[in-house]
Amino acid sequence: MDGRPLGIGLVGVGTVGGTVAHLLETEGRRLSLRAGRPLEVVRGVVRDPSRPRPGGLHGERLTADWRAVVADPRVEVVVELLGGLTPAREVVLAALEAGKDVVTANKALLAEHGTEIFAAARRSGRVVAFEAAVAGGIPIIQALSCGLAANRIEALAAIVNGTCNFILTAMTGRELSYESALRQAQELGYAESDPTLDVDGTDTAHKLALLVQLAFGVTVTTADIPRVGIDRLETLDLKFASELGYAVKLLATARLAGDGVVELGVAPRLVRLGTPLADVQGAYNAIRVVGDVVGDTLFYGLGAGAMPTASSVLGDLVDVACGRAARSFAVLGLWPERAGNQPAVRPGPAFCRYYLRFMILDRPGALGQIAAVLGRHGISIASVIQHDPGETDGPESPVPLILMTHQADSVALRSALAEADRLEVIRRPTVSYAVEE
Repeated sequence: MDGRPLGIGLVGVGTVGGTVAHLLETEGRRLSLRAGRPLEVVRGVVRDPSRPRPGGLHGERLTADWRAVVADPRVEVVVELLGGLTPAREVVLAALEAGKDVVTANKALLAEHGTEIFAAARRSGRVVAFEAAVAGGIPIIQALSCGLAANRIEALAAIVNGTCNFILTAMTGRELSYESALRQAQELGYAESDPTLDVDGTDTAHKLALLVQLAFGVTVTTADIPRVGIDRLETLDLKFASELGYAVKLLATARLAGDGVVELGVAPRLVRLGTPLADVQGAYNAIRVVGDVVGDTLFYGLGAGAMPTASSVLGDLVDVACGRAARSFAVLGLWPERAGNQPAVRPGPAFCRYYLRFMILDRPGALGQIAAVLGRHGISIASVIQHDPGETDGPESPVPLILMTHQADSVALRSALAEADRLEVIRRPTVSYAVEE
């Protein structure tokens, strides 16, 4: 084993960074054996350097100035754990220019600036490792870049936001309202005080941008990914989905279509009960990957939290120390400056089954009017649910009518619903969710 330590600069010694420092101190021997050399935190960046941190970080080892860490000749790899775009982008680019390798958990940064950052790494001959940026402790980056290298990836469907999955689990299992489930997620620390980026699908879109780069060689930013969050979901739809034999999950999906275009998107989808993705509960994550050689695979585990995320950060540090990261980085060619012949992308799915909820006046012929509109657009009905009106419902109170379609073209469906919503018997905009097969 090489006796020379790998000097590490932690930019951000909060929940995750502190756990990384603590594990390097308590599990240093085991990690050093796997890395082929000792791993040592040289400096840490914090807001308040006067307060001691885990891993024995105190005194001159702590600073509020990230530039001091980047400039320190003892630091060989900078671990960026700030999150967000500013100053994280400046930190990473400065570290690469200074000849340091970078380990990051920052999915937003790579989703928005991956091309710039990877170009800078190639110019400097350094690496960017980012296992912790997607799905916490699940080694999906390693799997897509190395373990599944023999495969052409045909499709992936991923639950990669633990906050949303916790909320959906609470809404389904305990019939909580969205507001109550979110409040509980915040009380338990699963959701931020401002949960917008989680519940509107942005966080999931960031992660999907990274996954499609690895799986399909496609460079996209968050703006290229159509996304719908869970913040408008109603418990009513989760109940009807369950009655039909489905769970509702916020999925990031990407599929290589027959014409070579990658269809991608983020939205709540119906997933058949009893399948692995439907069974993912609470704050857990799962990524289903279909390869042409291996077939159907599933990666499952905790997608957030200090220990799972630190596990991935430390795995990247071991790979940097022993040289695996450099070899992989050189051949993968991620986020190329010139897109070349990368596949085109479009919103997906272009063709699938749909769950539709119409809020209608309970009048004779209402179903027939709706069926006629759908039929004119080539959309076939597979099943219908319409319960008797409640005792408190008046004659003008709208009642739910649930339709499941056969395979339908998404463009035709949008046109059909726009026409149907103009019918006099329909009282609210129709709700629609795609079905994940």
